[in-house]
Amino acid sequence: MRCVYLDNSSTTKQAEEVTEKIRRTAEEQFGNPSSLHQLGVEAENKVSEARKRFADAVGARPDEIFFNSGGTEGDNTVLFGLASAYRREKKNIVTTKVEHPAVLEACRMLRDFGFEIREVPVDRSCRVSLSDFEDRIDDQTILVSMMAVNNEIGTILPVREAAQLAHRRHTLFHTDAVQAFGKMDLRGTGADLLTVSSHKVHGPKGVGAMMVKKGTKIRPLIVGGGQERHFRSGTENVPGISGFGEAVRLLNENSNGAEADMKAVRQHLLDEIRRNVPDIVVNSPDVSEEDLPGSGICSVLNISFLGTRGEVLLHTLEQDGIYVSTGSACSSNKKGKSHVLTAMGLSDEEIDGTLRFSFSRYNTIEEMDYAAEKIELAVKKFRKLRSFMR
Repeated sequence: MRCVYLDNSSTTKQAEEVTEKIRRTAEEQFGNPSSLHQLGVEAENKVSEARKRFADAVGARPDEIFFNSGGTEGDNTVLFGLASAYRREKKNIVTTKVEHPAVLEACRMLRDFGFEIREVPVDRSCRVSLSDFEDRIDDQTILVSMMAVNNEIGTILPVREAAQLAHRRHTLFHTDAVQAFGKMDLRGTGADLLTVSSHKVHGPKGVGAMMVKKGTKIRPLIVGGGQERHFRSGTENVPGISGFGEAVRLLNENSNGAEADMKAVRQHLLDEIRRNVPDIVVNSPDVSEEDLPGSGICSVLNISFLGTRGEVLLHTLEQDGIYVSTGSACSSNKKGKSHVLTAMGLSDEEIDGTLRFSFSRYNTIEEMDYAAEKIELAVKKFRKLRSFMR
């Protein structure tokens, strides 16, 4: 049976070049990068190579880059690290209602510790108002945290403008760039802190990176042996970091073409669904040529199929080798409705019938034709069955 993988926002297939890089590093540069002997130096060189590649990709200095286990650890480090550093001076954090759970759950824990969390609402297209942010920032604000791209809808948020606003108010700015990295240019965001995850860009799972601008006052989340310049202790995952560096190299080589390909397959699938499936609501904004704030990212398409159940459609499509999601994989096992779709004001019917399609550079137009055909059949089958049950 063929496999059409359209759940790339949850995780991506590891690139063959990355797998080979990890294998070779594990076999040949297996020393501890903190060791002084030659094998340790060779391992440290692999880490340094990956650090420089990622720094160049986000427009930072290598000494501003720290490797960790992924986006969740990065987000937690930002929030708990800054709250600890500023706990005697300031008391509130400003963020949005549609952030990843790694941000929102951390904020809820900080609320239990006496910090005030101010959440900015979104509109029907998951867009935010900068004036809403400005209204919530005061001299007690530690941080403004805004994701670069929403993981469920694909809306691009105005991170550059929000960073400028935060800095005018003498406040730090963080962006969770997990869904944006590799799909749009993150250089010049103005962020003081930026977090990404390797497995969203065809790299290995369990590896991530964060940018912390030089001079930022923040405490480490994990302490011990002093690795990563005392910011993230624990022996570095050298093969994983090297594999992440290889994934970044591949991104740099294929950036323009990959983005164009994702835009093409996304638009083709959307056109085919619109042509053949009635009673749908497209929740993702249109993609713009220049990745403008408020527009959609090329890699995500969220659609509500009215009169259906997204979970049933997901498993029906799975039988045909098509893999999609109903929302964020990081919260898919939790009971209740999507906090993103709820914040956007979708009706219960719209939320229940939602599917998220997310794309990578490996998807093709032919796959979209096959997927569109099976989506049409799955929706018709469910609606017909539902009509008999009334």
